Formats: sequence, structure tokens, C-alpha cells
Amino acid sequence: MEGEEDSSGSLNSSYNKLIHQEDSSEDNYSLNSNQDRQQVSVLMVRPESRLDHHKLLTVSLALLAVLLLAGDVGLGVYYKKLTDGQDANDISSELAKLRASHDSAIQSRDEARKQLESEINGQQLTKWEIEHQNRRTKYYEELSDKIQMKVSTLKSHIPMIKDGCRHCPPGWTFMNLLCYYFPFSEVMQHRSWNEARQFCRNQGGDLAVVDTREKLMAITSLINNYQRPSGPRGFWIGLTDVEEEGSWKWLDGTRLIEGYWNDGEPNNSGNEDCGATYPNTNPFKAWNDAPCNHGLKWICQRTPGVNVAF
Repeated sequence: MEGEEDSSGSLNSSYNKLIHQEDSSEDNYSLNSNQDRQQVSVLMVRPESRLDHHKLLTVSLALLAVLLLAGDVGLGVYYKKLTDGQDANDISSELAKLRASHDSAIQSRDEARKQLESEINGQQLTKWEIEHQNRRTKYYEELSDKIQMKVSTLKSHIPMIKDGCRHCPPGWTFMNLLCYYFPFSEVMQHRSWNEARQFCRNQGGDLAVVDTREKLMAITSLINNYQRPSGPRGFWIGLTDVEEEGSWKWLDGTRLIEGYWNDGEPNNSGNEDCGATYPNTNPFKAWNDAPCNHGLKWICQRTPGVNVAF
């Protein structure tokens, strides 16, 4: 009995093992079959989608080509109408209008350029005129200042003239208690030093002696204000070194103590033995030596109240 049971048990176990193996193999087969199906389905789907994409692209390109062809045909037809029909005349008319407008614009530009050049030239002329007027204004201002100075000087000389009328002959000026004569008139000819001295002696006087600061300032101020535009010309005074070169003396024989010579004077250039005073803004540099036979104006002086027949 035990032998039979053992044999039957082993048979059952072998059968169960076979059943289990078959089940396992079936499960493995079903799993593998599912995976294969999925792979087959994937391989089958991808080519189709790529094909659809190419088809769509091809259709789009075909439509675009059709549209371009239609546009070309339309443009060809329109160009044909333009060249054959009334539109060609319209284009010619528009071109003519554009040319006319262009020519008119060029003409307007040229006229504007000429106008601009004319305005610039006018401005330059105005600028030059303003500069000219400024120079004239400056000249008149300077001239006015000189006139005012002369008027002031003449006013300051009015008392001397009044006193001269009481103390000096007509045409003489009373200054520093002496009567002085200045031949400012252009009618009076220039004279040598000896001729000028003789003129003064005939009037009861002699050439002026300028031996003080007061006489120097008064005489220099007077000849500066009466100086003519012809240029500075000297006036003989009673000073000479004719007796001894370099030893300057006044007419009364008094030796010169203080001289008011200009820079570099006296230089005895060309035998210059007679003294003269010249217009100078610096009265302390008013004297020069000059040749005695040179023609100059002169200054006479005399004592007030001396009656001389003129």
C-alpha cells in the first residue's frame, strides 16, 4: 500500500510540475507576444506619419506654384493692358507731369540760391558800410576832442588876450608879465634865425628867452594847440652857440643852465648853431638845434607898455 501511495504521489508531483511549467511558458509567451505586437504596431505607425507629412508638404508647394503662376499670368495680362491700352498714355502723362515738377523744383532751387547769394552780398556790403561808419565816428570823436581842447585853450587865453590888449600891441599875447608874438598865420613866411631876430627887433623886442619852467610850459602849450596838420615845424628862440660850439647862450650873453632838449639833441648835425622849440606833448623834450639859415617860424618877446610904431 505504501509503495502504491509513493508511486502515486510522485506521479502527482510530476504532473503538477508539468502543469506549472506549461503555465509559466504560456505566460512568457503571452508577454513576449504583447511586446512583439507593440513593436510591430510602432514600426507600422511611423512610416505612415512620415508619408503624410511629405504629402502635405508636396501639396503646399503645388498650391504655392499655382499661386505664383496665377500672379505671373495676372501681371502679364496687366502689363499687356498697360502697353496696349489707355494706361500707357496715363503713364506718359504722369511722367510728363513729374518731369515738369522736377524742372520747376530745379528752377525754384536756382532762384533761391541766387537770392541767397544776393542777400549774402548785401550783408557783406552792409558790414563794410558799418565798419566805414565806425571809422568815421571814431575820427569825428577824436576831432571833437581836439576841438574841445582847443576851445578850452582859447578860453584860457582870453584873459591873456584881454591883458594883452591893455599891455601889448595888437597881435601879441600877454604871458608871464611879458608880451609874446607867434606868427601862426600861414601868410607869414618862414625865416632864418637872423631874419627872425631882425623882425623881433623891429617890433621893439627880440627872440624869446625861455629860461624858466613857467615860460616853457606856457609857450609849449600855445604852439601845441596852434600846430597845423602840415606837420610839426619849429620856432626860433633866442638861443645860440655860434660863438663857441657846445656853449649855448641866450641873446643877453647868459649861459644856458637848464636846457629842454629832445633825445639826442643838440647834435650839431650839419653845423647846427641855433636853437628852436618844437611842438611836443612832452614839454621837457621840445628843443632841437638847427642850421641858422634854415627857414622856421619864430617867437618874439618884448616888455609890456613899450610903444612901437607898426
